Amino acid sequence: MRITVMIENTGQEGMCAEHGLSLYIEYNGGRYLLDTGATSAFLANADKLGIPLDQVDMAFLSHSHYDHSGGFEGFFQRNSKAKVYLQEKAKEACYKITDNERSYIGIPKHLLAAYPERFCFLEKDFLAARGVWVLPHTTKGLEKRGKRAHMYREKEGDFNTDDFAHEQSLVFETEKGLIVLNSCSHGGIVNIVREAEEALGRKVYAVVGGFHLMGTDGIQTMAFTEEEVIGLGRDLLALGVEEIYTGHCTGAPAYEILAENFKGHVHDLAAGTRITFPS
Repeated sequence: MRITVMIENTGQEGMCAEHGLSLYIEYNGGRYLLDTGATSAFLANADKLGIPLDQVDMAFLSHSHYDHSGGFEGFFQRNSKAKVYLQEKAKEACYKITDNERSYIGIPKHLLAAYPERFCFLEKDFLAARGVWVLPHTTKGLEKRGKRAHMYREKEGDFNTDDFAHEQSLVFETEKGLIVLNSCSHGGIVNIVREAEEALGRKVYAVVGGFHLMGTDGIQTMAFTEEEVIGLGRDLLALGVEEIYTGHCTGAPAYEILAENFKGHVHDLAAGTRITFPS
């Protein structure tokens, strides 16, 4: 199994970078795409990396925010066949509201209506292919995390605290255990690991994605205390997670804390990074 980071907040030499995340996955002969970043910038990286986007079999949207969905229109121009799997709740508009300032942070507003034949909506665990699972949240009370992140969903004019029912994990079965990909982990990466273990009855070996520990002012800030960040790392290792690949919305300060306290287990993500796991 190999994962290639197509776009991320940072990039290796010669790679485009933006606030967003996109991952290309090769697994058991299948080709998969998770998210597309905020724009079509990931297409240029695909060309540089020799990634055949036209051969992607299936695509997935981790959650309905612009920095993960903005490049799908560009992807559709390269690939005419792959369906995009996302949660039913992704149809609801997402906003960030701070000090009475409301900002739309959702999927490009025209996208779902413009390409209805490309999107497949899910409401429960989904076996996408042999060894490839899509898992929605089952943890209760996630609206508390939505309130802390100042995130809301709008439906018919009502704004409700986001419980991240539009978020899903992409999980691969490997000989070492489960590989869990969740691009922002708004529901909490520790919760997500427990959800995957409960759903599939196997240990999670590795997690890949952002942990949304940054503050509202960007990736150089932190919304959690140092003790909370260290506690998160300890909880992951206690659950049996051995490899942690993170970046994007984890934010630089939180990443540095994790990397310093859990040497050998924590690795950064950047556009152009390739990660290999035994299948």
